[in-house]
Amino acid sequence: MASSSGPALNEELQCSICLEVFTDPVTTPCGHNFCRTCLNKCWTNTQTYFCPLCKETFGRRPDLKINTTLREVAQHFKEKLNLGESEVFCDICDERKQKAVKSCLTCQISYCDDHLEPHLRVLRLKKHKLINAVENLEDYICQKHERPLEMFCRDDQMCVCLSCTEGEHRTHNTVPIEEESREKKNQLVQTQTDVHQMIEDRMKKIQEIKHSVDLRKRNTEKEKSSSVEIFTALIRSFERIQSEQLKKMEEQQKEAEKQAEDLIKELQQEITELKKRNTELEQLSHTDDHLHVIQMCSSLFSRPHTKNWTEIRIDSDVNVIPLKKALTQVKKKLDGILKEKLGQTGLKFVQKYAVDVTLDPDTANPYLILSDDGKQVSYGNIKQDVPENPKRLADRSVLAKEGFSSWRFYYEVQVKGKTKWGLGVIKESINRKKKIFPSPENGFWILMLKNENQYAAYDNSSVSLSLKVKPEKVGVFVDYEEGLVSFYDVGSGNHIYSFTGQTFTDKLYPVFDPCFNDKGKNSNPLIITLIK
Repeated sequence: MASSSGPALNEELQCSICLEVFTDPVTTPCGHNFCRTCLNKCWTNTQTYFCPLCKETFGRRPDLKINTTLREVAQHFKEKLNLGESEVFCDICDERKQKAVKSCLTCQISYCDDHLEPHLRVLRLKKHKLINAVENLEDYICQKHERPLEMFCRDDQMCVCLSCTEGEHRTHNTVPIEEESREKKNQLVQTQTDVHQMIEDRMKKIQEIKHSVDLRKRNTEKEKSSSVEIFTALIRSFERIQSEQLKKMEEQQKEAEKQAEDLIKELQQEITELKKRNTELEQLSHTDDHLHVIQMCSSLFSRPHTKNWTEIRIDSDVNVIPLKKALTQVKKKLDGILKEKLGQTGLKFVQKYAVDVTLDPDTANPYLILSDDGKQVSYGNIKQDVPENPKRLADRSVLAKEGFSSWRFYYEVQVKGKTKWGLGVIKESINRKKKIFPSPENGFWILMLKNENQYAAYDNSSVSLSLKVKPEKVGVFVDYEEGLVSFYDVGSGNHIYSFTGQTFTDKLYPVFDPCFNDKGKNSNPLIITLIK
């Protein structure tokens, strides 16, 4: 969209939602401008009204009025953009040259309305080839035979005159230039569709990047708050480490924002170029200048030189130097303080790290039945006809779609009414086609219920657990950096068991085993629940 008016003015008159020059611009209370239609679409089906640019929220929907001054400036700018073509003047006029309306390829002269009149009246002149007035008439004439270029040679991909078709192009596949132009225009439609899709993809990518940065910022604030809470409980000797950790997080956030800013700038540049190409395609698809269509198509059909954005992401997770590495020299003391902190805060502390997990049907044992929303799993008596998949488990279990390889995460599962079940996490690289003893050594950190009231943790050997109250909902907490997997009775808030001192190197996936239905006694599903 850049023009002679300069890209700076273009950007000032550009809506940040549709990236076009303003149409009926309105101004939000925070001072930013948008197309009225674009802003109304943003506020459709929502009770929260905010500025799409600075995210400031408004207590009630603002009463928006069209900014008439800005609208006039934008309209003037649009009109200036449309003044791209140079004017062609009549070759016959002597004194004051009139604007030409048609060019005659036979006479090789351009005519105004007055001097064109004989070509519309005289029978002999009516046979002449007229086109819309063009400045470079010689480009429409065969230089060899001085006749209009009326045919197109598909063998040589060039425009020719009728004399050429009787000579060196006699045996070639030639068609009228109008026919070739129509075919090229049909191709233009598909090319326009492709360019439109590329524009849409890049606009979606911009929103995705902005969302990732916002999510990362929220996660950063959450982790900052958590870090402050933990470090407050540590002795003063750890204050320096706290400061360094917060500084590192801020630097990473700034780096992520800078990366996002650069990516968005690059995407916007590509969108600008694509829109420029789209404008050229649009103009070309509506022109009657058949020769111009053919001459320009070869360059416009080629795929624009743009980056493949499919795999480009802004990481929304916060990666900071693990405490275990940063505090090696005082690990024993730190472990004691952290355990004390966990004991004081318990379930309330770990629930802050809650994540939303969903069952992955590609990993489910064929006998398992999953709900449509991916939140429930139960055991069926009939093996289902499911496609082969290297991710599918031979054991009667299913994994979550989400895997984790850093920081902390927590989820809750309803086990109410079940007499048998298994929960925990497994590492990504286990052999999924064999039944393996569920120990940490084999990549399993599992808590199980057997025979209605026998609880056990498989910590290399089976560890029997005595619980006073039968849990109806179990929480699973993992601290990846600290090598900790803990289980909680959500109802009572009691800690059930912890695997400690583990070393994680693989991505960890939540695992769910509903166990056999035991003739209907254990038919209740395992249900992943959201934290309230």
